[in-house]
This record gives sequence, C-alpha cells and structure tokens, in this order.
Amino acid sequence: MKNLRLHLIVLVLVVVAEKIGNIAFTLGVGKIVLLPMMYALLMGVLTAPRFLKISRDTEINAASSLLGVTLMLLMAKYGTLVGPSLPKILAASPALILQEFGNLGTILVGVPVAVFLGLKRETIGAAHSIAREPNVALIGERYGLDAAEGRGVMGVYIAGTVIGTIFFGLMASFAAAYLPLHPYALAMAAGVGSASMMSAAVGSLSAMFPEMADQLAAFGAASNMLSGLDGLYMSIWMGLPLSEWLYRKVYRIKYGEPAPESEKEAHAE
Repeated sequence: MKNLRLHLIVLVLVVVAEKIGNIAFTLGVGKIVLLPMMYALLMGVLTAPRFLKISRDTEINAASSLLGVTLMLLMAKYGTLVGPSLPKILAASPALILQEFGNLGTILVGVPVAVFLGLKRETIGAAHSIAREPNVALIGERYGLDAAEGRGVMGVYIAGTVIGTIFFGLMASFAAAYLPLHPYALAMAAGVGSASMMSAAVGSLSAMFPEMADQLAAFGAASNMLSGLDGLYMSIWMGLPLSEWLYRKVYRIKYGEPAPESEKEAHAE
C-alpha cells in the first residue's frame, strides 16, 4: 500500500502501451518493429518531475528498488522457453560461451572515442562493458560510484536504459535484413546481459521470423543468462584491466603525458 500510487501509474502505462500494441513498418528489405515496452519507457520518462510531474521523487526511488523484482519475473518467463529448446541450446553452447569475448569489442571502440571526446577516468567506467546492474556494482565496489569511474558507468547505464531498448530493436531488424547471419546467431547476440534490450531485439526478430519465435526467445534468454553469469567475471579479469591499459595508451597519444592514476591526481594537475 505504501507504493500504491506507483503501482497505479505503472498499471495505466502498461495498459496504454499494450492497447497500442506492436507497430511494424518496412524499411528497405527489413522490418522495424516498435514494441509496447518502448512506449511504456517513453511514457514513463514523460511522467517524471522534470516533465508532466505525474510521478514524484518518492515513486522514482521506489521504482528503482523494484526493478530487480520485475526483471526476475521476466527472466522466469524466458526460463520456461529454454527447456523445450535445450538440445539446440546445448549444441550451440560453445558459441554462447565464447560470445562474451565479443563484448570486449566495446572497449576497443569505446575507450579511444571517449578519450578523444575529452573524458578522463570516466572512460574506464563507461567503456569497460555495456554497464548493466552487475557492472555498476563492480565499479561501485572497485572505485566508488561518486568517483569519475562511477559517473562513467552510471552515465552509460542511464543512456542504455533510456535509448538502449529502442536501439537494440532497430539494430536487430537491420542486422536480420542486411547481414548474412542466421536468426539464431542474432538472437544469441542480443543476450548481452540486459533483459530489456534482449527482449526488444528478440521481439523484432520474432516479428520477422514468426515461425522461429519460440526458438529465438529461448536462444536470447539462454544467452542473456550466460552473459549475466560469466560477463561479470569477464569484466573483472579482462574488461577492467584492458580498459585501464588502453586508457593509458590512448591518453598518452592525445595529451603526450602519462594518464593520472586517480581523479584527485587529475585535479591536482
């Protein structure tokens, strides 16, 4: 009852989003699918105190703490799809496990771009991963969320929450339309550790390949669960060390001097 207002707001947003339903339109040879999750996300942003002021700070803080519960229910639903497709998933297990090395590509691209845009140690938190909940916890424990690295990871986390779902849905449609990759491979690639992003990508793929809808959801869910399990260890053992090393290299190229080892040292300079 303490969060009754929040639950009523969420209920209204969900009903409106579901009433709108999926909106699909063709773009070239591909199909872009706008899902109810996207509408609910955008409407939720509009209810914030900065806009329509329907939600208050108390509702926003309560919603943050309840997010984990709702994602747990979503993953439980996807878990029921993994069982029937288990033989196919086991056959693809090496690919599902090795795909985590592909996530290191965000470091090779993100660190140089961030440094040349002027970011300092925020680069390490922002570019070491896709910055979902386990990565936020890792950076918070290692550096503190009030440090430069903490601001970096939170910036990417917020950006991913706001526009990542839309981006993943569109990217999956374009990849399915223009790249010579099997839909199963694209569904596996969608499981980067974010339930909402994975759901958007798999939803777009399912609209394009309805005969594979259950298998695509199973591959996406299995991939997402594996990314959540081994992705954190990949960040600890490879992601953060690689980000630190590449940050120092790129910093020296841009500024011609060694990178500061801490935010206090950077301010002192």
